[in-house]
Amino acid sequence: MIRKIFQERKPLICYFMAGYPSVEDSLKTAYTLIESGADILEVGFPFSDPVADGVTIQVAHEKAVKDGITPPKVFEITKNIKEKYPNIPLIAMTYYNPIFKVGEEKFCKMAKDSGIDGFIVPDLPPEEGKNFKETANKLDLSVTFLLAPTSDEDRIKLVSSMSDDFIYYVSLTGITGERQTLPWDELREKLSLVRKITDKKVAVGFGVSKGEHAKIISQIADGVIVGSAIVRLQGKKDFESLKNLVQELKSNIEV
Repeated sequence: MIRKIFQERKPLICYFMAGYPSVEDSLKTAYTLIESGADILEVGFPFSDPVADGVTIQVAHEKAVKDGITPPKVFEITKNIKEKYPNIPLIAMTYYNPIFKVGEEKFCKMAKDSGIDGFIVPDLPPEEGKNFKETANKLDLSVTFLLAPTSDEDRIKLVSSMSDDFIYYVSLTGITGERQTLPWDELREKLSLVRKITDKKVAVGFGVSKGEHAKIISQIADGVIVGSAIVRLQGKKDFESLKNLVQELKSNIEV
């Protein structure tokens, strides 16, 4: 399902935090994202030590963890989303610890049963992800690995070989969070190198927060990923602004 979306268009991929600031609000966030034009949803799984995330998403993690939002509760949320919108791919964005705690096979089975289509596990390097990838693939669940600006040619080849439907390219070093601008020259240069090494689809995330960003990224990549800007509005329950943001991002993506 994820691969089909990438074949048809350059998708807008939207991240939200499950269970934040409440289960009902996170469902409303997901529905707003979809109805406003999101092509794929990344579902954030609350975790107690989100080392790769900036303040906005850290706050969401902490609140949801405090409220008892565990993986089974997240899977209840994704099941509701998939029943309402069966054609929207859902990607579980989770740190590895919750998977390890539940067990890879059990976690993947629960994910499959709840409507999840794939995984992004930011702290699982491809060198250590072979078993998890095989377990997920047996259930027709895709796995996506991350590339960073510091990735060399060997790393690009490895990530490309391990990623199923697309590669997640992190636009800058450091943690997630909204930025006013991105390192465009470096981004163009690095994506050009990636293109020479692999023909796998590449989506760009980290720092993306406005239509101008989506426009430039869509000219040099195959998909646009937005997280912190969404979670900030999700936390405020500002669904009208959320709708406007997604429509602005979507309208600026060049096919």
